Amino acid sequence: MKILLVCSENSGRIAPFILEQAEALNKLGVKTDFFTIKSKGWKGYLYNRKSLIKKITDYRPDLIHAHYGLSGLMANLQRKVPVITTYHGSDINNNAVFRFSKWSIRLSFFNIFVSLKNFEKANHKNNSTIIPCGIDTDLFSPSDKNQSRNKLSFTSDEKLVLFAGAFDNPVKNSSLAKDAVSLLENVRLIELKGYDRLVVSELMNAVDALLMTSHSEGSPQVIKEAMACNCPIVSVDVGDVREMIQNTAHCYVSENNAQEIADKLNEIFEKGERTNGRNEIIARNLDQMSVANQILSIYKSVLKSE
Repeated sequence: MKILLVCSENSGRIAPFILEQAEALNKLGVKTDFFTIKSKGWKGYLYNRKSLIKKITDYRPDLIHAHYGLSGLMANLQRKVPVITTYHGSDINNNAVFRFSKWSIRLSFFNIFVSLKNFEKANHKNNSTIIPCGIDTDLFSPSDKNQSRNKLSFTSDEKLVLFAGAFDNPVKNSSLAKDAVSLLENVRLIELKGYDRLVVSELMNAVDALLMTSHSEGSPQVIKEAMACNCPIVSVDVGDVREMIQNTAHCYVSENNAQEIADKLNEIFEKGERTNGRNEIIARNLDQMSVANQILSIYKSVLKSE
């Protein structure tokens, strides 16, 4: 089975969760290749149509799997190869982009939404399902907190909070996180930006908690990665976070209120315990290979019904 993966490379790289899903599919015997888009805006995406058709002619895939709504719409501007599209959140939550995603949803042979909220907002129940992106549980796994701190040159007595994103990304709402941490004594807020995947895993094992204050999310990978490392979490009620952490000890959903967030972080500091998040990830089949098997089942179903 040959799959052509269509996605953006506007950030200078393919998103890690897309690469990791492709690698897992490869392990299941699926051949994959990428067609990446390096032009922004809907006009930029449409500009890539001729190049995509040439890629399809050369590669001759059985299916196209597009990631994000604009990629899905562009991939559907040809009707020779069936398109499956995964929607990751920003393409549904951002109303300006959602209007294009709606066309992708109508045209795609099958649609995958990463969260129930996005599925419900899309309001398209035919040929659709909910599958969050999987987690590499080999890479993201628990390790000794002090050993991780030593590797990263942190002291054992520091109170460390890992912010779930870049400070300069307005969607991540870093001002709320900074306000909350400012209410606590001797707490360091670490920006999650510019680290490779191995260091991100070490950070999640080294810090006392992960903090998410985003305005909107789909099914944030960083939450599931932290769970796989048994890292405590404080998050506002965004995306599918409440659903993800509801059965995980020492993880809290907070109102968008700096004092409440600070109180929940302080509770984590006082308890000093790790979570059972990894068990939850595995029990819910959110490891990378389990998710890849679900994706593969969809591929087979689409090819059978074509």
